[in-house]
Amino acid sequence: MLVREDDLRGPEIAALLQAHLDTMALHSPPESIHALDLGALRVPEITFWTAWEDTRLLGCGALKALGPRHGEIKSMHTAQRFRGRGVAWRILQRILDEAAARAYTRLSLETGSAGAFEPARTLYARHGFVFTGPFGNYVEDPFSVFMTRELDAG
Repeated sequence: MLVREDDLRGPEIAALLQAHLDTMALHSPPESIHALDLGALRVPEITFWTAWEDTRLLGCGALKALGPRHGEIKSMHTAQRFRGRGVAWRILQRILDEAAARAYTRLSLETGSAGAFEPARTLYARHGFVFTGPFGNYVEDPFSVFMTRELDAG
């Protein structure tokens, strides 16, 4: 499995991100969906990675700079047929490595509160993220769960 920085230009990534948005729409009302589309991901403060096995796109994830020492995990998604193979962990590890390289002291994320998001919440908790309140521009929302992990900037 190769995790690489992606320019968001291939048709495979457009399809995967659409599947991500479609999944969010199944479990949250529109005003509670914070997933980003292609255009919103193509900004300087976001770095985006994809995971590949040969020519098959397995999943994706992004890191958004919120400030000089704080980042947000965005757009984590594993293609349905590749779930349970460690794809999300490999992408999360790449994001953690990048956060360390940037000397971030904190990583935060928003995910859904519905049962469908339990695997994501479990993954993050297993890797040091704890439940917290809203951060950045987020507000309390019964469809959202907020998590953060303090990082060693040394």
